Amino acid sequence: MELKIEKVHRSAEEWRAVLTAEQFHILRKAGTERPHSSSLLHIKERGVYACAGCDLPLFTSEMKYDSGTGWPSFYTSIEGRLETKTDFKLLYPRTEYHCVRCEGHQGHVFDDGPPTYKRFCNNGVALKFIPETVQ
Repeated sequence: MELKIEKVHRSAEEWRAVLTAEQFHILRKAGTERPHSSSLLHIKERGVYACAGCDLPLFTSEMKYDSGTGWPSFYTSIEGRLETKTDFKLLYPRTEYHCVRCEGHQGHVFDDGPPTYKRFCNNGVALKFIPETVQ
């Protein structure tokens, strides 16, 4: 059974009220954070990485790897949680991906990551880490 994900729609003013200035710039304006600036790079524990805009889980800790690029990287995503589009901001085409629920920009996917040959290169401030709880 496929999970129905309801869209989140907010005005720019409503987004500004719930996001930091840097999150707004990245999630709503498709910005990019400085490499090596994200605290998520150093997280090694189990859990999920959710969209900072709407809390939808996008990746699990098992999908994360150290790409050496300076941004949190994942070799795949949780099925049905991301949408893509072609981005020409650097003149050549790149595949941008965003959260399916709130359409928040997350990053770009490249064809150079192990083991799937995909590297989801994510802005750290566009995500929040939710540690796995021990039951």
